[in-house]
Amino acid sequence: MVTEQDAKIVMNRQVASETYLMVLECPEIVAEAKPGQFVMIRVQPGLDPLLRRPFSVCGTRGHDLFLILYRVVGKGTGILSTVREGKELSTLGPLGSGFEIRGSGSGSVLVAGGIGIAPLIFLAQAMENKEVVFMTGYRSVTEMIPMDRFGLRSSMLSVSTDDGTLGHHGPVTELLDQHLAGVTNGRFTVFACGPLSMLRRVAALTLEQNIPCQVSMEANMACGIGACRGCAVKASPQANRTYYHVCQDGPVFPVQALNWHEMEKPLLGKNA
Repeated sequence: MVTEQDAKIVMNRQVASETYLMVLECPEIVAEAKPGQFVMIRVQPGLDPLLRRPFSVCGTRGHDLFLILYRVVGKGTGILSTVREGKELSTLGPLGSGFEIRGSGSGSVLVAGGIGIAPLIFLAQAMENKEVVFMTGYRSVTEMIPMDRFGLRSSMLSVSTDDGTLGHHGPVTELLDQHLAGVTNGRFTVFACGPLSMLRRVAALTLEQNIPCQVSMEANMACGIGACRGCAVKASPQANRTYYHVCQDGPVFPVQALNWHEMEKPLLGKNA
């Protein structure tokens, strides 16, 4: 059930280069939030900025706190990074469809690129009884998210950086390729969130090997509820429609539902 609430900021702290972790108090949202869903937040009262900003739910704590992880990339997130504890933000959510965990097999491979790690942290926390391999990719070690803040085991994590300052030197999809090459049996699902170029490669690898895969897509969102129709992505030729809308039909999709050959570059976050 979607609700609009005033969520009180409990913490708003920088955790990596240009990256912040915010903890908000809102029992109503916590009671409904599922991994993969998102919220739309008005970063300050008034009409400037006019539009709310979308943020994946990064996790929950207890019955009243939820987390978001965000990078400062524009005016809205710049304002958000200055808001202090105790303030209340008008928040709409939880919104969208989340990851489908049931029937995903006994093991899961999570592939995150940059700030796309946010919904996958929540997903990893929900997979208490599953074998989880968590692959994270960053441009540099300065952007690495301290995963101990989320209670995740270091043994499940592998890291790649584009500049080679930590872990594997190269894109995170190379870690996925290596992992899939070494898997000889077992039923598992790949879950991914990150830049479109990364998701295209994840889609190619999993479709080629007929591996179940769910991806969380990014898109420009003005409303978050399907009214503005601004977050369209091209549907697969096998679908009974031409487009999906990320906020309403997603943001999580089975990899085979989308037309990866004609996918336009997503714009979420460019002016956030």
